[in-house]
Amino acid sequence: MPDTSQKIMIQERAVELARAAQAAGKKVVFTNGCFDLLHAGHVDLIERARALGDLLILGLNSDEGVRAQNKGPERPIVPEAQRARVVAGLQAVDAVVFFSQPTPLELIEAIAPDVLVKGGDWPEEKIVGASLVRARGGQVYSLPLVPGLSTTALVNKLKSSRP
Repeated sequence: MPDTSQKIMIQERAVELARAAQAAGKKVVFTNGCFDLLHAGHVDLIERARALGDLLILGLNSDEGVRAQNKGPERPIVPEAQRARVVAGLQAVDAVVFFSQPTPLELIEAIAPDVLVKGGDWPEEKIVGASLVRARGGQVYSLPLVPGLSTTALVNKLKSSRP
């Protein structure tokens, strides 16, 4: 069994991976998120993103980045190292890279993906890095989400089930 923790890498290594794939004529896909409590909706989005190319690089919000998004005082629930290990364990994910900035723009600029993917809660015109990817001839997708599946819904369900 491979050690999927090797998929967790620094930005420079992910850039090397992307360039090597592109030099071989392969399509690099990038998506990002917190992936705090991984659920079937996340897996669905990640698998559909991967299907749009040959290599999927996932930008993962650091704990600091999640807190900066004002998702609530209890977020992230799962620490970044554990979240990274879980998403790295998904077959569809080729690389996981942390970012602490408010947006993944620097990471997108560095990786220069051929395809940029976000969930359907992000209209294409609001997807960070979309104009960069399109300017290079790439594609941008806002993929529909699985209805009713979200980390916020899970957190609210857990809160309401407390005695």
